[in-house]
Amino acid sequence: MIDEISLCDYRPTYLDAMHRLDQDCFSPEFRFDKEWMRVFAEEPDAVVRVAVITNGEIVGFVIVHIEQIETEQRAYVVTLDVAEGYRRRGLAGRLLRDAEERATARGARWMELHVFSGNEGAIRFYERSGYGRTGVRRRFYGKSGLDAFVYRKYLKFV
Repeated sequence: MIDEISLCDYRPTYLDAMHRLDQDCFSPEFRFDKEWMRVFAEEPDAVVRVAVITNGEIVGFVIVHIEQIETEQRAYVVTLDVAEGYRRRGLAGRLLRDAEERATARGARWMELHVFSGNEGAIRFYERSGYGRTGVRRRFYGKSGLDAFVYRKYLKFV
């Protein structure tokens, strides 16, 4: 099934479908509103990869920002969303690897992300993908005050 999925760059016409997918993927305390989704996706230093199936439906996406940290570049995963029917089929890994490659090509030395400390599935996924826990960010998730683990992976330059 993964073969019928192509990865492409963000287009503003994708915003509504991406926002709907984010609403489906996450409970309210972890969702982005549509305006913030647009801001994140259209950030000049963003790497946004969108998974589209042959009928044009968006079934996943990743938004990563490239940021200057002191004298080096880092990549930060803003969000990674995969439609329920496409989970556990390798799509999240494919999106993440593609984003890592593009971040590396743009000079990022490492990639970081936050994950809800109670999201065991996501924690396992990121650890299997080579990310190591570097800390805890207390009350990271807005009004809910939920904690997040901080994960990091050093990217390999070729």
